[in-house]
Amino acid sequence: MASSNFSADIAAWAERTKTRMEEVVNLSAQRLAEAIVEATPAVSGELTNSFRVSAAPLQSGDAEGADEGQSVDLAGLGVPLGGLIHLGFTASHAAEVEYGKDGQAGQGMVRLAAQTWPDIVASVARDTTD
Repeated sequence: MASSNFSADIAAWAERTKTRMEEVVNLSAQRLAEAIVEATPAVSGELTNSFRVSAAPLQSGDAEGADEGQSVDLAGLGVPLGGLIHLGFTASHAAEVEYGKDGQAGQGMVRLAAQTWPDIVASVARDTTD
């Protein structure tokens, strides 16, 4: 009898752990996306509004300006552990702003935010509870 309780305890712990891991991944990706958007220059708002989060790869022909002003929300993506979450801009001038053009320095909003990924994950892992 004791072994069935132990088995149930282990199964419950494993399920809680999986749920927490999913929470850490989703919240970390959301914080990364927010860091990118916050670092994006908002001269006209077009670039910021072209930021997309997707479970499928972003396509260069994706509609620009749709869902303008809405916050990043990963909850509805349904990405399993180990799955891919794609973050990116659909505006045609996004690469110029990121990397620079014609001698002007780029903003590096994606690259700089990506460098903080380990810190973001560590912070989210501390903030979430079992």
